[in-house]
Amino acid sequence: FDLGIDVAGGLFQAVIGRNSQIPTASSRVFATARDNQETVRVIVRQGDSRFAEENEFLGEFVMNGLTAAPRMETKVEVTFRIDSNGMLHCTAVEPLTGDRRQITIRNYAEVAKAQGLYGAGQDLLKDAFAGNVRGMGPAVAEMTIDERPNEPFVFFAADKTDPGAFNLPLYLAFTDPMNTPGLILSPKMAKGFRFVIMDVSHAEADRVIELNAPEESYDIAALLRDAERFVVESVWSRASGEQAVAVATSRLHNIAGKYTGKDDPVMLVRTQMNFPATGEVLAPYATAHFVAGGMRGSHNMPLMPVALNTGTSYFDGPPLVSCAGLAMHQGRLTEAVDCFAHPFWDTVRARAADKGMEMRRQGFFGAAMLPMSELEYTGITEKLAALEHRFTVRAEARVTRAAA
Repeated sequence: FDLGIDVAGGLFQAVIGRNSQIPTASSRVFATARDNQETVRVIVRQGDSRFAEENEFLGEFVMNGLTAAPRMETKVEVTFRIDSNGMLHCTAVEPLTGDRRQITIRNYAEVAKAQGLYGAGQDLLKDAFAGNVRGMGPAVAEMTIDERPNEPFVFFAADKTDPGAFNLPLYLAFTDPMNTPGLILSPKMAKGFRFVIMDVSHAEADRVIELNAPEESYDIAALLRDAERFVVESVWSRASGEQAVAVATSRLHNIAGKYTGKDDPVMLVRTQMNFPATGEVLAPYATAHFVAGGMRGSHNMPLMPVALNTGTSYFDGPPLVSCAGLAMHQGRLTEAVDCFAHPFWDTVRARAADKGMEMRRQGFFGAAMLPMSELEYTGITEKLAALEHRFTVRAEARVTRAAA
């Protein structure tokens, strides 16, 4: 089906065409139908009929205060955006004034399924809104802060992998002076950081442990090496008590009761002053370390740092991470800087590609594929169950010796 809005004459105008790959966005410009029209009602529908009423109603919102002018002179730009979680965001803007109204249709997973969009609903299993962003699904990271005079931070978004992909970069950035000289140069950073680590295999409730670096760095390492079970949830400054890191740690197979796919996690990291510098936070990604992901979410592949809005390609991947650098002042954000767009990262991407192809030469053997408990598809476990009855236990051979 198409996604669109009602227009004059009871007709339906598509904004996003059917079978579009998500995430996606599209805009159309409409004009007022009457002289001095100051209000428009944006009615959102899905369907394939040119007549509005024959299509399924999804939602609506009203835009007031348009510039009074003869018909067709006042313009309204309508934008539909479907994010990676399958949510449909509808925005209407009058370009002349910048006035805008918008609506988010959170039940769009079902709409996306009806359109046959790949993976629709996979990331919307947790759909209860709890008054903050935590109820909006796994691709959410949240922290409450007292804003510093200058509040720089970086926002990481990973694709075709899970939250454990951030374990190694966080360990290096917040415990290792070889990566982060600030740990020995800054008196406050030298006091160390507190790691809150979650056991994501425990589905009944949040099972967490708090460990302090540097004293318990070995204990932190012992847990984080198992990135499919133990995941960093947050990191806190021991000098100031401020939160430095928030990671999306919900895992879809725990939310749904079964494995439903890699989780495309996100992460917020505050930088500078009492925290590692932006360059110290970015440096570990030059390793292109191996993470869970790739084709059918079932392999070990290198994490490739890429520019914003880069799509997946080789072997349904490789697992990707992008990073936007921002700053906030008095609650207002600066324009984002693409941290991995610099030419330096071209070399890292080339090395990640080489590592990925080398691992793929190993096919399904050994370390190339995840263990049984982490396979996204159940074909192998079902095959093993079917073969179980065909195994036999050989009787112990007995040797009889005649007496002399």
